[in-house]
Amino acid sequence: MMLARNADSLFWIGRYVERADDTARILDVSVQQLLEDPTVDTDAMVSHLLTVLGIDPGDGPHSVWTLADRVAYDRLAPDSIAGILHAARENARGAREVISSEMWECLNATYMGLGDAERRARRLGPHDFLTHIKGRAAMFAGLTDATLSHDDGYSYLLLGRSIERADMTARLLLTPRGDQPGVTSWMGVLTAAGGQDTYVRAYRGAVEAANVVEFMLVDRLFPRSVFHTLRVAEQYLAELDKRPDRVGGQSEALLLLGRARSTLEFIDPHELVSDLPGYLRGIQQTCRGVSESVVAEHFHVAPYVSWTDTGLATGFDGEGTR
Repeated sequence: MMLARNADSLFWIGRYVERADDTARILDVSVQQLLEDPTVDTDAMVSHLLTVLGIDPGDGPHSVWTLADRVAYDRLAPDSIAGILHAARENARGAREVISSEMWECLNATYMGLGDAERRARRLGPHDFLTHIKGRAAMFAGLTDATLSHDDGYSYLLLGRSIERADMTARLLLTPRGDQPGVTSWMGVLTAAGGQDTYVRAYRGAVEAANVVEFMLVDRLFPRSVFHTLRVAEQYLAELDKRPDRVGGQSEALLLLGRARSTLEFIDPHELVSDLPGYLRGIQQTCRGVSESVVAEHFHVAPYVSWTDTGLATGFDGEGTR
């Protein structure tokens, strides 16, 4: 049986590494568009992107460089790429006994190398830094699959990764602004997800909003589609759920995942496009609910109960300490 603190750390390592990777993907495509398209309203686009990423845009003016400083390099901001990787490294430090040495070395070296990567990026542009982050995240994913025993710890890490990926894919689909619905914006979504080649083969190259939304939300085979990631999360959570396999025995998190996955499986794709922002926010709410349920059901440590000469005690002294 895995200790709750180790399971908690692995779950959040999976989430944080995926968040850093997806944030780098979204930021890379957005920066390229800002630098290459002179017709883009930079201040409005940066404010929109920060809002999508859950960051307060504050007061402008905004630029490509302020965007990179805030989202990529700022080590004091817990929601920047540097801050997210720091959180992943600290969780890995606390779970050294249950992860492989290669996984720890990858995360540690990635974080320790952020200073050099930032200095290179300030000379060559943010793309260099963001490409570095994506490459290190891919390395960590490969080392996880190759060197971590595929036991409960692996399931917790993959569960965290899948929940975060579904949430970040929803955010990615929110990045094209309503006043910029062109082909360039939707191709940017595909590029950020690494799915442009797969999409072109599946849809014969026609980049249309409805097709991109369908591909990113309900494609059964693309590993970054919301449907695929929800199904993976459901699979690993079912393996971790120790309740009897009977009616009413499932956890709240499994019920939320199953409901979201089945809705996607049978929904008319045209309905997705008609109210896309509302539907994507619903996916984010589901991910938030699943995460809170997993934390409460799997990582919460209740006060221990012990018998004493005076009766039943809760394991706490009179001052509320253990």
